[in-house]
Amino acid sequence: MGTACDVFVIGGGPGGTTAGALLAERGYRVVIAEKDHHPRFHIGESLLPANLPLLERLGVGEAVRAIGMMKWGVEFLSPWHAKGRQEFLFADAWNKDMPYAYHVPRADFDAILFRNAAAKGAKTHEGCRVQDVVFSGSGDGARVRTRHADGGVEDFEARFVIDASGRDTFLGRRLHTKRRNPRHNSSALYGHFRGAVRNSGQEEGHISLFWFEHGWFWFIPLADGITSVGAVVWPHYLKTRTGPVADFFRETLALCPPLAERLADATLVSEVQATGNFSYGCEHSHGANHLLVGDAFSFIDPVFSSGVMLAMHGGFLAADAVDTCLKRPAEAPRALRAYDRALRQGLRTYAWFIYRVNHPSMRDLFMGPRNIFRVQEALLSVLAGDIFADTPVWGSLAAFKALYYLHALRHLRRSLRTLRQRRLQHRRSADAPVAADTE
Repeated sequence: MGTACDVFVIGGGPGGTTAGALLAERGYRVVIAEKDHHPRFHIGESLLPANLPLLERLGVGEAVRAIGMMKWGVEFLSPWHAKGRQEFLFADAWNKDMPYAYHVPRADFDAILFRNAAAKGAKTHEGCRVQDVVFSGSGDGARVRTRHADGGVEDFEARFVIDASGRDTFLGRRLHTKRRNPRHNSSALYGHFRGAVRNSGQEEGHISLFWFEHGWFWFIPLADGITSVGAVVWPHYLKTRTGPVADFFRETLALCPPLAERLADATLVSEVQATGNFSYGCEHSHGANHLLVGDAFSFIDPVFSSGVMLAMHGGFLAADAVDTCLKRPAEAPRALRAYDRALRQGLRTYAWFIYRVNHPSMRDLFMGPRNIFRVQEALLSVLAGDIFADTPVWGSLAAFKALYYLHALRHLRRSLRTLRQRRLQHRRSADAPVAADTE
């Protein structure tokens, strides 16, 4: 017999530690297994304003503030528009109560959440890799086999399993439900720089997104003087690399002169990492005694920095669903269906924008925003992550989508040319491998 627990969580990132902390608070016996040791490197340093209430609820707001760079807004920079730069401030969103967020070193941020879960009562294991999960035929639990860093094997008998394994997608792979996203192909190159030129004053913390011919770049300033810089590109472009990845990254940065200027005197202080085609989703978010959280379920693209917020919000949703499943089993199917609907709603909201972010009509709307029907405020609410509360943005978001389609029709020849190019990119990228871990 293995060690008994109520909930076994695979993965010690934001989604798993959020759910684990909340369930431990409610008195459940929670085990969290993290394959690495905290702090460990992770990309995805930019939070959204909607993260802040979640951090306060978990009791880690002060600790995150101590490591964070304040982020008041975002700037989009385009080589195809005369204006060149467009700034958005979170304070101008529909809900004025969330005017800022933070950029955080993910190694420190994830460690804070992991230690917090332990402080709430969860049994946490680092250097502990899950090797197998066998669900009982009756649907009332699972046996989880783990291997610790010292080689020791330990079994757990869990009533419920939460897969928060991130891009490892442990259950998605084991249950053969993981699928490449047919509507989006992206790859990434990224590294950390010291000495990059930043904006001044309150704008220093702005996240900068630069469009260029092969996709877009992120520029994320951190409080310790480090700046995270990455390129999200078509997979076939990444496959044109013939030399060292660091040289290819430098060559890619040179294709965006405004960004290259900011990095002219900067020093690369990390290894450059590259990932293949990373857009995917799992067919099912749950089963009778398990569910998937965050990137373990789906990941599309980091353009709106939504990954950590969706994972943490999913952790809150997961804690409520698991609580219902364990306390009132008769209500479990309804609770899990509600979890699935909420999870997919957030992904759908961001996916619509992500699929079109490189379309010329979308770039036009971002670079020349208007607040007709309050569409700019609604767009800022999406950028802030305010899509799960009762903020009444949906009518205005529908108006924004209508404006997008009308703009695309107005420039029909350009839109058709873009569609043909996108289809060609998808065909070229079809054989790119799915990466193991980026976000």
